[in-house]
Amino acid sequence: MNSVPKSKLAALAVAMLALALAAAGLVLVLADVATTSTEPQNEAQQLASPPAKVSSQSNQGPSIGRAVATANPLYKTGRLTDVNCAPGNLPAGSMIAYRRFLTRVTNCLNKAWGAQFRKAGLPFAKPRLRIITTKVKTPCGAWNAGADGVYCSTDRTMYLMISRDQLRNPFPLGITRLIAHEYGHHVQQISGIWNYYWAARTVAAKAKRLQLSRNSELQAECFSSVFMSTMKGTELVTDADWAYTVDWFRKNGAKGWPQNDHGRGPTQAAWMTRGFNRGTPGACNTWSASPRNTL
Repeated sequence: MNSVPKSKLAALAVAMLALALAAAGLVLVLADVATTSTEPQNEAQQLASPPAKVSSQSNQGPSIGRAVATANPLYKTGRLTDVNCAPGNLPAGSMIAYRRFLTRVTNCLNKAWGAQFRKAGLPFAKPRLRIITTKVKTPCGAWNAGADGVYCSTDRTMYLMISRDQLRNPFPLGITRLIAHEYGHHVQQISGIWNYYWAARTVAAKAKRLQLSRNSELQAECFSSVFMSTMKGTELVTDADWAYTVDWFRKNGAKGWPQNDHGRGPTQAAWMTRGFNRGTPGACNTWSASPRNTL
């Protein structure tokens, strides 16, 4: 019986994994936390599926395209563009006000990141925004219990579910941080960072997959904080509210995630602070950071 060279077996294994991933539409469950003025813990989950071209990327192995994550052109674009974002008030009890507020924040994100992509010489595409009041099934899968926010990369849509509690007790900074985090995953996708992420996941062991997940989550949180920094000192992002939010993540951000796929609370707070203080996408290069800084 003729033997098959190990190199061909390895290539075949990678290809089969990639095909299985594309066929099954692998869903990774990630999480965010939004805060309210009366109940700081309000868990929000997001569902992310691999980019449409992940199979062709994966056939060549995870080493191909790693630089798109570690040396992305976005990292050299300097401070995120300040678009003078002023989404207005968010009064209690009004779904119309919530829709108006979140639409305005999304428009600010589109302008800021669109300008940054132009600086980087990268093509830019806006995500869709869908505001809901009940659970829906997205192209990435069924809605998870307790979820507030979902970014589905299959249809490039940010889904935000507004609960009765959020209507009664709105916290504008908290919901802005949440949508900016979801938008951060969109930035990862359209900049190509997720091409490496998903290709690497197909051949990674469990420990490495958790590390990759932390890199992705912490970067999205850092991107969110970079955007928040453009509104530093405004009525929306006061020093007191921002300090409260970061401290909440430091103490509670990792609760409910025993596998540590999002980073420990102090690690989340550290990347939030880094992004907020520096205000540049380059400050959020978790992919080149020492593993001890993304635990």
